[in-house]
Amino acid sequence: MRLGGTRQSINVEDRRFGGRNLAVGGGLGTLLIVILAVLFGADPAALLQQVGLPEEAYVGQGPSMPGDLGAGEGLQDPQAQFVRKVLAETEDAWDAVFRQMGHDYVAPRLVLFRGQAHSACGFADAAVGPFYCPGDSKVYLDLGFFEELERRFKAPGDFAQAYVIAHEIGHHVQNLLGISDQVHALRRKLPEKESNALSMRLELQADFFAGVWAYHANKERAILEEGDVEEGLRAASAIGDDNIQRRSTGYVVPDSFTHGTSQQRVRWFKKGLQTGDLSQGDSLAEIEP
Repeated sequence: MRLGGTRQSINVEDRRFGGRNLAVGGGLGTLLIVILAVLFGADPAALLQQVGLPEEAYVGQGPSMPGDLGAGEGLQDPQAQFVRKVLAETEDAWDAVFRQMGHDYVAPRLVLFRGQAHSACGFADAAVGPFYCPGDSKVYLDLGFFEELERRFKAPGDFAQAYVIAHEIGHHVQNLLGISDQVHALRRKLPEKESNALSMRLELQADFFAGVWAYHANKERAILEEGDVEEGLRAASAIGDDNIQRRSTGYVVPDSFTHGTSQQRVRWFKKGLQTGDLSQGDSLAEIEP
């Protein structure tokens, strides 16, 4: 990918190095506990729990400042810089698309974490992979997933990683357009099999939106290099439900699919990449997604 001169988004929270934002009203006692924890190498969160403070009092949702990153580690990390550049590309592309529709694009924040993360959607660890939480309009990403993508799923490359980020941003676009609320409301009324099918269609549309982003970003700034498209398609194929189930259990259970088969994910991502046309991305309406 050609990202050398690309700006880096400021909408990134880096929680990988222990930086925590105290909620207003925590008091000097709370601050003292945190300072002592840092001095003696303890976990501030654990100490606060021991003294009976609720978790929401110390897990801040605001942006981390450079001073929270720990000796500037986050600012110098090439992978984090790459994420910021890709996020900036999504901001620019979607801002233009939304303006064409007569709407304002409200950019999400992206949280970099290591191991575990708190979100408005609950507590999650890295095993769930990257995810988007509509409750706080944030994308959560453990950079270790990119190593998994290359090592376990055999899908290396910078555009493969960009596709992963763009897919989660696709969920944010769905949230802004009101699609997510409609689908989740409907899913709650359906049996598990039909609910899974709706979830799968939502995920396939996020793949399509990832392709739409790439189409517009490349059209405006020529970000794609030879081999990039193949990297993205390989990643989409690698994380299909059938591929993941076959790798982990040796067999597949189609009724349990929630993200789509490898073939479906490739097809929808490729469709967005080739057309850049939002009107062609209604995976919810198609008889066979």
